[in-house]
Amino acid sequence: MMIYIFIVIALIIGGLLGWLIRQQLGLYRTRSAEAKAKDILTKAKVKQQEIFFNAREEALKVIEKVEKEEIERRRELKLAKDKLENRQTLFEKKIFELEERRRNLDGKADRLEEAKNKISQLYNEAKDQLQKIAGMNREEAKEVLLENVESKIKDDILNRIRKLEQYGDEEIEKKAKNMLTAVIERISSSHVAEVSTTSVALPSDEMKGRIIGREGRNIKVIEQLIGVEIIIDDTPEMVTVSAFNPIRRQLAKLVLKKLILDGRIQPARIEKIVEDTKRELAKDIKKSGEDAVYQVGIVGLNPKLIQLLGRLKYRTSYGQNILLHSIEVANLSAMLATELKADVALARKAGLLHDIGKALDFEVQGTHPEIGKDLGEKYGLSDSVIEAAMSHHEDHPPTLEGVIVKVADAISSSRPGARRDSYEQYIKRLEELEGIAKSFEGVEKSYAIAAGRELRIFVRPKEINDLEAHKLARNIADRIEEELKYPGEIKVLVIRENRITEYAR
Repeated sequence: MMIYIFIVIALIIGGLLGWLIRQQLGLYRTRSAEAKAKDILTKAKVKQQEIFFNAREEALKVIEKVEKEEIERRRELKLAKDKLENRQTLFEKKIFELEERRRNLDGKADRLEEAKNKISQLYNEAKDQLQKIAGMNREEAKEVLLENVESKIKDDILNRIRKLEQYGDEEIEKKAKNMLTAVIERISSSHVAEVSTTSVALPSDEMKGRIIGREGRNIKVIEQLIGVEIIIDDTPEMVTVSAFNPIRRQLAKLVLKKLILDGRIQPARIEKIVEDTKRELAKDIKKSGEDAVYQVGIVGLNPKLIQLLGRLKYRTSYGQNILLHSIEVANLSAMLATELKADVALARKAGLLHDIGKALDFEVQGTHPEIGKDLGEKYGLSDSVIEAAMSHHEDHPPTLEGVIVKVADAISSSRPGARRDSYEQYIKRLEELEGIAKSFEGVEKSYAIAAGRELRIFVRPKEINDLEAHKLARNIADRIEEELKYPGEIKVLVIRENRITEYAR
């Protein structure tokens, strides 16, 4: 029993001791936490004061900077205000001066108007007095005055005209010769272009019979497929192709050559060769057009125009190949445009396309400039190119580039050997020139000389005076330009002379 009592007492004592120890530990922890809290609070107050002092310093700096900027801005505003006041003062002074000048001008205008009215009044009074004294009105007096002046100074006028014409012609001719000589020397193309032929050589006369075929079936097939006429006559080892269309004529020539080389001349073979040759000729035409465009350095042309340009390879004018002529005109036009400070690209393109209408003039109605204009509008050429290209025959008013193309065309076609006329055309052209001259009154005789490049006209001196001779030469030249088509230039020379003969016996 005593043991249990001791155990209970021990347990009570142990519990009391534990409770006391726990109370002490709690008190210690509380005091330690309070000490740490006080330490943290102290540090926070120190940090707060430090931040406050830094913020106050920054604020003072910002305030100081703003005050300086405000002072600078006020200074600038004051300067601007002073400038505006000075300008306003100057402007008011200018306005005052202008107002004063306007008043002076108004006064002068009033005085001028008064003087003008007075002069007009004096002029009318003088005119009325002169009419009363002379007994003629204004128109009658003017006519008499002009007749007197003309009769007195007619010789002076003629001499002055001759001097001016001679001087002007000499200067213009000198400058033109220098420029054209420099340009022509830079062109190295052939003077004589290739002339297409319609004759086909045969290896023997026996080949004529094979071309004709049984009952003429071979030659009929060729003529029907190509649209030409094959002429087989007594000329040895030769047949002739006749067609107005040069493309068809060239096609027939190529077909005949292939048939001769192949040897198998019969309708089915002819049809195949014709189809193959058409494709080859189309490719050759396209390539010729592309080569021409590349040679003169033009880009951006419509493919249809290039195709038409290639057709000119088989077109001639007075024996001159039109494609080669067009290339030469393009190069000459570009050089002349460079000398004259004109549009070089425009002149080059217009020069190349100036005869494009001749590619279709045997198929379409109209002159080749009209056809060329329609083609240019259809395939997107600019108006300036069309005007310059189509004015080389004076069908349209020429621009500067148009005159350049016209001159280049004349240079290319007038070179020795560049063109040729048939005998009938030559005689007809000379007769037309002489006929135009003889149709004018006062003409006694006319002679076309120098292969039609010069027209000499003798007039009756009693019917035509010197002044009228000048007018006659101009009128005849204008008539030739309107009615005739000719390459190059025609010189019109009017001769008026008096021959007085006396005999001493």
